[in-house]
Amino acid sequence: MQTLVRKALGDLFSPATFGFILKSTAAALLTTALLMWLLGGALKGIIASYLHLLPWAWLQDVGLAVASVMFAYMLFIAMLSLFTSLFIEKHIVALARKHYPEVLPAQRIDTFGALMVNLKATALFLILFLLTFPLAFVPLLGAVWLLYLWSIPLKAPSYYDIVSLFPKTKERGTKGLTLLAMIAALFNYIPLLNLFTPLFTEILFLHRLLGGKRD
Repeated sequence: MQTLVRKALGDLFSPATFGFILKSTAAALLTTALLMWLLGGALKGIIASYLHLLPWAWLQDVGLAVASVMFAYMLFIAMLSLFTSLFIEKHIVALARKHYPEVLPAQRIDTFGALMVNLKATALFLILFLLTFPLAFVPLLGAVWLLYLWSIPLKAPSYYDIVSLFPKTKERGTKGLTLLAMIAALFNYIPLLNLFTPLFTEILFLHRLLGGKRD
């Protein structure tokens, strides 16, 4: 596991990644801003339904503001995962050629299929967050729960991308991938590093599924 993480980190912080990060981040920011503008009213209504039991109006207002910011951040993370998955093909193929030149991509990533996998994972992630967001404020348990939630829009799209390019990796199964996604999701707690989270997941999955016993 340590060797796998070190190899992925070496690939992550390289000059070739920064242009990719800028493109996916810009797309995620624009989409998040648009969705918050369109859905902000409905979102506040849902959050307010949780907060009406709080004793003071000012506390409800503070809670609503904090929860709204948290949801916007969660939505941004989901959109970043989406656009990383949609833009990832050339980057992953280049890394595969670098580390595993004997393994050639068998096909391309189907954009529509990748979009559907991402939207399904994103919907599950956001619904679970809205249903359980008070857990985020529970010490330790909340931190672990957030890591699991963040792993949802990371795991399925990243696995789909790698398996689409290298179908034989499907034989490796999905054991351990949730843990890898949660490890990558630790970046979401660190400003700026959070921009690398989806790409880090993709690279971890690439080495996990292609590396075999060599790692």
